[in-house]
Amino acid sequence: MGDIDYQSLAFTYAPIDTTGVEHHAVTIVGAGPVGLTLALDLARHGLRVLVIDDDYRLSTGSRAICFAKRTLDIWDRLEVGERMVNTGVSWNVGRVFFKDDEVWRFDLLPEQGHRRPAFINLQQYYCEGYLHEHVAAHPNVTLRWKNKAVALARHKTHSEVTVDTPDGPYTLTTDWLLACDGARSPLRKMLGQESHGRIFRDRFLIADVRMQADFPTERWFWFDPPFHPGQSVLLHSQPDNIWRIDFQLGWDADPVEEVKPENVLPRIRALLGDNVDFELEWVSIYTFACERMDHFQHGRILFVGDSAHRVSPFGARGANSGVQDADNLAWKLALVVQGKAPESLIDSYAAEREPAADENIAHSTHSTDFITPKSEISLLFRNTVLKLAKHHEFARKLVNSGRLSTPAAYTTSPLNTPDSDDFSPQLPVGAVAPDGPVTVDGVLGWWLGQLESRFALALFCNTRIPEPDTLRALAALQDETPGMKVVLALSPALAPRAPAGLHCVVDRQMTLARRYDAGDGACYLIRPDQHIAARWRTLNVGRIRAALKRATGAGSQEAAS
Repeated sequence: MGDIDYQSLAFTYAPIDTTGVEHHAVTIVGAGPVGLTLALDLARHGLRVLVIDDDYRLSTGSRAICFAKRTLDIWDRLEVGERMVNTGVSWNVGRVFFKDDEVWRFDLLPEQGHRRPAFINLQQYYCEGYLHEHVAAHPNVTLRWKNKAVALARHKTHSEVTVDTPDGPYTLTTDWLLACDGARSPLRKMLGQESHGRIFRDRFLIADVRMQADFPTERWFWFDPPFHPGQSVLLHSQPDNIWRIDFQLGWDADPVEEVKPENVLPRIRALLGDNVDFELEWVSIYTFACERMDHFQHGRILFVGDSAHRVSPFGARGANSGVQDADNLAWKLALVVQGKAPESLIDSYAAEREPAADENIAHSTHSTDFITPKSEISLLFRNTVLKLAKHHEFARKLVNSGRLSTPAAYTTSPLNTPDSDDFSPQLPVGAVAPDGPVTVDGVLGWWLGQLESRFALALFCNTRIPEPDTLRALAALQDETPGMKVVLALSPALAPRAPAGLHCVVDRQMTLARRYDAGDGACYLIRPDQHIAARWRTLNVGRIRAALKRATGAGSQEAAS
């Protein structure tokens, strides 16, 4: 893993001038995975960003460990994904056990032609460490440790933040304040805001165990196993021969007593057996909630990640959802700050991510109810489903050991241009654009990597190259629209005839044409966060211009006409 011990990595406090008032266009509070992802994305869009954090080190213990394919695609766009994947443990397969019987095995990525696995397991300190190195190396980001936001005054066009440091307090003003300060969010409290939802009356023990084991790199979930009767257990592999084990304890468990080694070690020994040598690396007790703020946007103060919403850990929807929040917000804020879009574009952040949070909360709530039934009827239903699942497909659809993280589709977004042509409903407008293998100048690559962090117009050419007049119109559209890229997806037969002046890729297995339900001349307008904004069966430059205007927050009525 290299010479850096990310789990114990600490950062030196850098004294600053605490006299006077300084101003920043964008300030992020919180340097966890979400805050660092957002900072890096904004910086790559050309904004100067201040990040403050009240700590001086990365996370300890594994904490968030499951990072989904969509999150990896986002990190690939930010050029940090490869390192995450190379260090992490990749997996697609999960197994569910009832007592000592396997009742279901599932594959989250059953088809070929994807750059990334369904999930990687990677300790949060690695994730934060790798993001920090990219952020620290970027000239557009200033990162300050041991800088704690302690007071907030909100104004119409800016916020005033009092920051405490070892050298004393100072004051900063900022046009945009982005709260990435976690589930307990001090900024949320300073605004007098609360999260609302459901607190679950149960406790779980997390144990990070170092051991050599021959378990496959899969997700294993037990209901009522003989080594932990009446409860549930989850097992995951991590880098460095670390295994994450979650033990359900019940609401009556004493959190002080349960973390003591004399109580933790017997539980682990019961799972692993007497012949496995292991060391206990880290242990913690958690309870959880499914809740969110009523509104993620408060003028020019925006809440991102756990500060805005939180869910139970079953399904890996916490950190992944937070990274998708950052992915949604960064390009919009960049366009607004740079004067390329109206400030009203920021309203679409809440319009899109609040329903995404509701979707995650619903999935997490249902998973938790299945995993931890609180009535005899619920327990009977769950156990009956598990018994039937071994032999009946219909029952497997009801098994819920955590509906694992999937990206939200912004199907009701005000930025969408509704379909005027018939397309497959399996890929609606607002969904994430699918990836697929391509060839660029004879080099193997991936489709999403060609789109970059800007608007892209994808034109599919399966049997014919567009007429010269059409190619000239596309080139003119690209030239007159700063930040937009036109990409032609050619079938292998058309590769030798690739036109000059536009970016061309070869859909070498026709995977893209299939996944996009795209015939000759079909075109897709794809946003900088790789969500589909509009699509048509035939090319019409006027409709593209209108859809682009709508996707940047202006002219919705014009785009719809």
